[in-house]
Amino acid sequence: MLIFVLTLHAVVGIALIVAGDRLGRWAFAIAGVVPAITLAVLGTEFAAAIDGEPVTEEYGWIPQLGLNIVLRMDAMSVVMVSLVSGIGLLVCTYAVGYFSHPKPGTARLAGLLTLFAGAMLGVVLSDHLMALFVFWELTSITSYLLIGNDDENPKARDSALMAVIITGAGGLALLAGIILLGQSTGTYLISELVDISVGDSGVITAAVILILLGAMTKSAQIPFAGWLPGAMVAPTPISTYLHAATMVKAGVYLVARLSPVLAETGTWRNLILVVSSITMIVGGWRALRQHDLKLLLAYGTVSQLGFMMLLFGMGEYELAQAGITVLLAHGAFKAALFMVVGIVDHQAGTRDIRALHGFGRTWWPVLAVATISAASMAGLPPLLGFIAKEKGLDGALHGDFTGATALVVVFVVGSILTFAYSARFVLGVFGRFGDAEHEHVTETAKAPAWTFSGPSILLATFTVAAGLAPVIIDDLVGAATTTLDEAAKPKHLALWHGINTALMLSALIIGVGVVLTVARRPVAIAQRRFHRAITWFPTADRSFWFLLNGLIRFAKRTTRVVQNGSLPTYLMVILTVSMLAIVIPAAAALDEWPDLIDTPIHVPLAGIVLAAAIGATIVHRRIAAALMLGAVGFGMSGFYVAQGAPDLALTQFAIEVLTTVMFVLVLRFLPARFDDRHLAIALPIRIAVAALVGVTAFIAALVTAAARSDVAEPDIADDMVRQSVSSGDGSNVVNVILVDFRGADTLGEITVLVIAALGVVALARVARRGPVEPAPTLLEVPAFARLPVVDVSARILFSSIMVLSIYFLFAGHNQPGGGFVGGLTAGVAISLRYVNGGVSSVRRSVRPKPWFVLGTGLFVSVTTALVPLALGESFLEHAKWQGELPLLGKIKVTSALPFDIGVYLVVVGLVLMAYEAFGEDAVPMQDPEQMEASAP
Repeated sequence: MLIFVLTLHAVVGIALIVAGDRLGRWAFAIAGVVPAITLAVLGTEFAAAIDGEPVTEEYGWIPQLGLNIVLRMDAMSVVMVSLVSGIGLLVCTYAVGYFSHPKPGTARLAGLLTLFAGAMLGVVLSDHLMALFVFWELTSITSYLLIGNDDENPKARDSALMAVIITGAGGLALLAGIILLGQSTGTYLISELVDISVGDSGVITAAVILILLGAMTKSAQIPFAGWLPGAMVAPTPISTYLHAATMVKAGVYLVARLSPVLAETGTWRNLILVVSSITMIVGGWRALRQHDLKLLLAYGTVSQLGFMMLLFGMGEYELAQAGITVLLAHGAFKAALFMVVGIVDHQAGTRDIRALHGFGRTWWPVLAVATISAASMAGLPPLLGFIAKEKGLDGALHGDFTGATALVVVFVVGSILTFAYSARFVLGVFGRFGDAEHEHVTETAKAPAWTFSGPSILLATFTVAAGLAPVIIDDLVGAATTTLDEAAKPKHLALWHGINTALMLSALIIGVGVVLTVARRPVAIAQRRFHRAITWFPTADRSFWFLLNGLIRFAKRTTRVVQNGSLPTYLMVILTVSMLAIVIPAAAALDEWPDLIDTPIHVPLAGIVLAAAIGATIVHRRIAAALMLGAVGFGMSGFYVAQGAPDLALTQFAIEVLTTVMFVLVLRFLPARFDDRHLAIALPIRIAVAALVGVTAFIAALVTAAARSDVAEPDIADDMVRQSVSSGDGSNVVNVILVDFRGADTLGEITVLVIAALGVVALARVARRGPVEPAPTLLEVPAFARLPVVDVSARILFSSIMVLSIYFLFAGHNQPGGGFVGGLTAGVAISLRYVNGGVSSVRRSVRPKPWFVLGTGLFVSVTTALVPLALGESFLEHAKWQGELPLLGKIKVTSALPFDIGVYLVVVGLVLMAYEAFGEDAVPMQDPEQMEASAP
């Protein structure tokens, strides 16, 4: 059921986007069906959730890592679902009237809004913190697309960029905090965290800071609040939904969930108390000086988000109950007020209070909605906003925690500012700020249709009804409070609690608020003077763009240094960064040095490797350096033989032969000698980087060996050796691992090889393509290579090596060999034919086209892996057949053989493709007959 509503949002949202502008504004009517279905489907479970029987669903995601999508709808989730889907339905209805003259992209807005609603539902329904994070990031992405929907508007693009960078950075911090919290507590389930004492360790403190960074960026707390007013560039229905009912409440919701667990850490409560107090007061102060009705509401939202953060962040259930009431009240009155602004802007063509001069009598429903909703925002009785504010004041007055007194002061000051900007909104709508300079006749503006104003009327009606009869939401608020804190004993909501301190403070708030409203002109003058005096102080907007532009400039300068077109520079940067990331933890993990020499044969082999490696760095000819590198590889093959790994030795030997030949192919297009022209400082840097790579590889090898020897129980290697015969029917454990235990990995690897081979050939052909077809380059080979004896010997060796490669292929499951080794051995034979006669000789020896060999090999391996699925078994399921054949006698064949044949063909095809890409036809340097005649 829960997954159904999330899937429904995704399907319908994508369908509306795909449908495009053909639906126009009616796309919102279709989008409105989704929240309606959500309320109908989940509404059947609301009663059970409120009664303490949450609905839970669990779906496998990455079971091996313990990651599952766990959905849980309890009473707190019911509150959020009611806001997300209830207001979502009203916003979709409202949008049909708002977009009466739709612009291109209107239907896309409807689809994105539906996707956003689904992501927000995922946030409030997820019990697993990792799943919550995924939906959290989806809200950031979809909100970015919604804010920047008008991509031709630079302001919309900038605002969307600002929103996604701030909330995206907060999301990364949240991810880190979630991981620290989950690993420290042993669970990622919110429902289990409430029963765990997290303590106050350094890890938990870091988790608290990171989680709060994520929550505060999403819920627009100072200094991260700049993105929310900028997001007002989006159409009003989008602003109504994102910034009144849903997205900005995601951070508040997360804090509400985790406060009972983390509030006692100290850091949590102190951070919220400081940051959210500043947010509440600064947001209210800035709202008081706005002329744009929409910006006024935006800064008012910032202020009230600080209020909600304070209510939930203290970890006190009385304040949490007030916070839940504020959530419902704020969703109703703020959505209604945004709708009023949209109606005014749509009908009058402006939302600047200096240009509004009042409306006609037919506007009385809209003006009534504006007055009622603003009064609820100001906390006036008998409205729901008054009950919520009184509840918050009473909880702070009775709070038994550090900072409770400061919290009361912040609530009072913030509420006074809230009253003042609420009054400013009402007076602005009624035209009390209109002046001659911005004269705009709004009295003749046509009143909206009932279908346009109806959603805001319903929200205002709810505000009045819930204020007069709070019993409507009492059970829901009480159940949600108990969900957050099982020890909570919430009091019933009531409009009148008698004459108490909270009521006296409310009277003070109203009185001072009236004074600020009456003296609005002197207040405005004082504000202007104050802001002129602090023009040096960086605002959130200026700070953001300063930091972003500075980062871009730094990135450009850094790029000019590390991305300067020099391959050595690229290698030094990549190697230095990657090695430093390894060597520090590896050195810290190295407890003791293991034995460096197991057998005396290691000494000469190490001498060969070191001598060849040093030689590769000092020789001046490229071919000589390639041969030295090959000698290093052959020395490593000797180590593998000494350690009892013939498969690895064969593979290494074949690879070195092929690599050396490939080096020769490529080096023919480069100068014969290395160019030593470089700055004097470059040589020490290169030596330092090379030394770092060598030290890192050495230490990492030691740590790896020590880690294996420290394992008390049999490790995975021993387990694979034991299961090689019983499970894979093969005594060569290396081959069994490649084609049975880790066959899926091998399949992926050969697929990558095929793609890489096709890409290399395509690039080589493009590089050779030009306006005029050049004459073919011929490979000059020594004349002795064309002597009959040499040619015959090459043919015999080619046939012998190919037979050996086939032997390796078929014997590899029980003896050293296999598809990789066999294919590489066949590649050596092909290389011999190339050296003897060029590409034409290779083509005569291997008739099929290289891409046909590649494709056939991949097809055979994929078919072998998929056949078990067609037979009802698992992917790459092992199978065997044994019987007796004439002449051959008793034989045994496993499913590894056709899979290995595919691997063999892919490797052979890869070698053939390399010669197609870089090889050339060959001609002799000297006529063989003349050389033969001159021979003694």
